[in-house]
Amino acid sequence: MAVSRSGETGVAAGDTADADRARLHQLGYKQELKRGLSLMSNFAFSFSIISVMAGVTTTYNGGLRYGGPASMTLGWLVVAAFNGCVALSMAEICSAYPTSGGLYYWSAKLAGNKWAPLASWVTGWFNIVGQWATTTSTDFSLAQLVQVIVLLGTGGANGGGYLASKYVVLAIHAFFLILHGLINSLPIRWLSWFGKLGAFWNTAGAFTLVILIPTVAKERASTKFIFTHFNDDNGMGIHGKAYILALGLLTSQYSLLGYDTSAHMIEETKNADWSGPMGIITSVALSTTFGWIFLVALTSIVTDIPYLLDPANDAGGYAVAQALYTAFDRRYGSGVGGLVCVAIVAVGIFFAGAMCIASNSRMGYAFSRDRAMPFSHVWQRVSKNEVPLNVVWLSAVVAFIMALTVRKFSAMIDLETPKH
Repeated sequence: MAVSRSGETGVAAGDTADADRARLHQLGYKQELKRGLSLMSNFAFSFSIISVMAGVTTTYNGGLRYGGPASMTLGWLVVAAFNGCVALSMAEICSAYPTSGGLYYWSAKLAGNKWAPLASWVTGWFNIVGQWATTTSTDFSLAQLVQVIVLLGTGGANGGGYLASKYVVLAIHAFFLILHGLINSLPIRWLSWFGKLGAFWNTAGAFTLVILIPTVAKERASTKFIFTHFNDDNGMGIHGKAYILALGLLTSQYSLLGYDTSAHMIEETKNADWSGPMGIITSVALSTTFGWIFLVALTSIVTDIPYLLDPANDAGGYAVAQALYTAFDRRYGSGVGGLVCVAIVAVGIFFAGAMCIASNSRMGYAFSRDRAMPFSHVWQRVSKNEVPLNVVWLSAVVAFIMALTVRKFSAMIDLETPKH
């Protein structure tokens, strides 16, 4: 499918000393991006974008309302089992074809010559549109969470706190997209630093919250409630444990995604055919473990589902923020500690958003390199810092445009917004 833009399809003699460069030439491409990522850095990108704190927190309302505690805590294990199989398969293929194209390139190779064009085109467009949507979702969720922090910090919904309009939230969303675009305009060594910091923050943050939540809470849900309660009081007439369990799986599915980032960053990774696959496997394994523990700890303070989902509560219906705020307020007479916990999650989401743009841009760069996108000659350009700068900003702009389709707030959060 792919042909080197230098016109070479084999390994150039001058590249034999560089195994990564030589392998890329074998796959049909020339090295344009700087290989400045280690195994740790590659892992950090995927781990940061998965960000279980972000995934669990931003989809918890939907899982709690339409599924209940059992659908999330048990559903996580179901999703993890299938997700682990996918991750192992992807890691093996990534080792054989270490190129930033990732999934669409693999599809072309595995489909055979007859079906390669169709398979790669369909896979590529599903992949890149999904990545744009993930960036939109991540940064818009961050904007919503900032709004919730402001709401609680100014007195809460019951105390007349400031509840921003949807336009203000959209402006905050745009602000974060610009920041993430600027971060991704930096040379790879700086982007690598942000990736590592994001991995550290998500690990330390989840660890801190897992300890704090059960320690602070005066009222805790029973083990039976956490692992057996299905919420059929969802106001939608949804009944039947099997159906409720399936709906609750969305929280787990949304949380455990994005690990294809290791593949998309692989042309900037040293010892690519080893580091990329290991980045996929380790990020999924650790995220699965930390995420389930975090989810169980969070669910342990869910004692009143209707109140946590009520738009009239202090957090405007944001269940996780309200649960943390209430736990600290009951223990210390102030919910400030809960606000700090929510802020920890918000910073984790910020790093996830930055890594989303990184993955988007490398996927877009590779897809354009194969002339699969309109104006491909624009998006495949690499800056003097060896960064696909044009497609970095394309990713940010598309993510903003996608957010314009959001009516009020996302259905998974159910916050109310005043009309202006």
